[in-house]
Amino acid sequence: MTDRNVPAGIPNDTISAQIVAIAATRDMASFEALFREFGPRIRAYLLKLTRDGQAAEDLMQETMLAVWRKAGQFDPTRGQASAWIFTIARNTWIDAWRKQKRPALDPDDPALVPAAEADAPTLLELKQRGAALHEALKALPEEQVELIRLSFFDEASHSTIAARLGLPIGTVKSRIRLAFGRLRAALEEKK
Repeated sequence: MTDRNVPAGIPNDTISAQIVAIAATRDMASFEALFREFGPRIRAYLLKLTRDGQAAEDLMQETMLAVWRKAGQFDPTRGQASAWIFTIARNTWIDAWRKQKRPALDPDDPALVPAAEADAPTLLELKQRGAALHEALKALPEEQVELIRLSFFDEASHSTIAARLGLPIGTVKSRIRLAFGRLRAALEEKK
């Protein structure tokens, strides 16, 4: 059985030897021979995939450059050399296709614009709220402060908190509700 990607008259052993020579000594003559034989076939293959002559030419060049760079990764015992080269071509095309499908970065996208600096009255209000929260937390028992810290500040799930504290999940939920209710009441008193 012959590989349909292998040019007529060139045995797979010769192609494998060329790739091994490129890997071992960066043999330019072997690379040129490989390029002459596979360049047109890869271009034709990529032209079928892209339907764009310039894109096929560019991707063929990228493929052959990858063959040069990755020659040391080729293992003749794992398969045909031509299959290895065409796999690189296919992967190069897939990478190019994925890049093409990504939307262009819009520098005016609101998600990329940094938030405006808060003005002095807003900063003062935030600072006062933070101080009130710290004072209200001091009024709670340490166990309830720990539950609030784990749940709201560390964003641990109820099951994680239950496992960490060795409590049933229902107990954790009811204690968090109780702690949150006491915290709300303490904050209301501060107003």
